[in-house]
Amino acid sequence: MSESLFSIDAALAHLRRADPVLAGVIDEIGPFDWLQRSDPYLALVRTILFQQLAGPAANAIMRRFFVFYSDGEAPPAPARLLETTDEQFRSTGVSRQKAGYLRDLALHVAEGRLDFAALLSLSDDEVAQRIMAVRGLGEWSAHMFLMFHLGRPDVLPVADLGMRQGMRIAYALPETPTPAKAREIGAPWAPHRSVGSWYMWRVTEPVAQDI
Repeated sequence: MSESLFSIDAALAHLRRADPVLAGVIDEIGPFDWLQRSDPYLALVRTILFQQLAGPAANAIMRRFFVFYSDGEAPPAPARLLETTDEQFRSTGVSRQKAGYLRDLALHVAEGRLDFAALLSLSDDEVAQRIMAVRGLGEWSAHMFLMFHLGRPDVLPVADLGMRQGMRIAYALPETPTPAKAREIGAPWAPHRSVGSWYMWRVTEPVAQDI
């Protein structure tokens, strides 16, 4: 993680001590690293646009959506987004449902109910509540934001199927663990559950390549 808010060395040392299985995964996968996103508004717009779509299709829609307003590299400002008509949303490939979600996000930002600067001083739970107050953004979205935008060290995204599939592989489980079971497995990782979760995602990569 670039400019990490916590000591990666300390996190790895704790995880090795706390969980022998994860210690083996760390040895196999190697160094921890992820790209931390810099624009919170862009991150949430992207989250909405990518819902229930494959990556290439979502990227194509996102680019058309951005090009409608500017050079294709940035989302419209909240005020501009709120001016967008249903027909204009449709012309870029954005569904009516997602248009509603994007308008609600823009409204939260424009009215100050979602103040990105203020999020930095809030707890993980408080940040999650602010994010989930926006239509279309649930627990998974809040966890991804906490991890990949704010760089919070102790997030366990139990709603993420990929992370739980990684647990199934790493711990040789007969089936993918439920969110409750995943929470139990990840409990010893605290206060560095974000790092443990990252390794669970990485565990699934060789399986994906073999398909």
